[in-house]
Amino acid sequence: MSNIKKILINKKICKSVWFMRQAGRYLPEFEEIRKKNQDFIQLCLNSDLSSQITLQPLKRFDLDSAIIFSDILMVPYALGQKVEFVKDQGPILEDFNFKKFVNNDKNTFTQKLYPVYKAIEITRKKLESEKSLISFVGAPWTLLVYMLGAKVNKKEVDLKKIRKKDFEVKLILDKLHEYLCLHIENQINAGADVVQVFDSWAGLLSPKDLPNYCYIPNLKIVEFCKTMKIPTICFPRGIKEKYKEFNDVVKPDGLNIDYNIDPLWAIKNLKNTVIQGGLDPKNLLLGEQKMIYEAKKYLDAFNGLPYIFNLGHGMLPQTDPDQVKKLLKFFREY
Repeated sequence: MSNIKKILINKKICKSVWFMRQAGRYLPEFEEIRKKNQDFIQLCLNSDLSSQITLQPLKRFDLDSAIIFSDILMVPYALGQKVEFVKDQGPILEDFNFKKFVNNDKNTFTQKLYPVYKAIEITRKKLESEKSLISFVGAPWTLLVYMLGAKVNKKEVDLKKIRKKDFEVKLILDKLHEYLCLHIENQINAGADVVQVFDSWAGLLSPKDLPNYCYIPNLKIVEFCKTMKIPTICFPRGIKEKYKEFNDVVKPDGLNIDYNIDPLWAIKNLKNTVIQGGLDPKNLLLGEQKMIYEAKKYLDAFNGLPYIFNLGHGMLPQTDPDQVKKLLKFFREY
């Protein structure tokens, strides 16, 4: 059993580290592949390249887990909504078509994402047995924001776009749950052994909207994963002190905190779960001494507790790989 599973399942105190977006834009070997593969969706659908990219950081660094190179927006893509990644703009989705969405079928969905599952199979065979292979999905709310084009900017969502389609939205969330569970099941059957749920836009919700749009949809996914006997880590980014309420309702095996959450507050308020992450990825852009000083705050706080060392958001593209190596050396020697 991998260290991350020992921690998540048995609450064992042992060392485990991986980083969100550990495979990607900050690695020169990834950039070499990306230059030749401009279409991001097609890159995610190239099983051999996806597996190669997944394993790149483990060849460079002393990490305990791989996370499959893919994207949360592969689900809208497989549900028939065109997704395009535009440089300096991010993902652009075509206008949502409700009729087209509800007429999807599970066989077509699985066929479209077969290369993702194949990439997991290939990776599992190449990955050392004591290392975990993490699969992931976007939470229903976060996918809904993208699919309906409701995000105004990084701090604001156009709730009118969602509320005026209230009846449709409930059906969309229910349908998304079905397909996300299918996607999780397919990833597990292919060889993944941990699931992370990214609710990247949870912080855009008001406190009164969190239960219906964030807590309950995440809870349903966690409960499904429990039936599959697979540990789940949730990351409801940006919900501040509502992390406590989220944890009390959803009860995930692990909870990734963002960099705005004080680790001592997390220890006091987030009970019966394993904390993961917290370190601001911007700290890796600082000098070595400052980076280690910030990392030590988390390692000191969680010393003697089950904890997975990670970031409070994804690795930034301007990160120097040598800084990552220094951070991991400090972690291993701590």
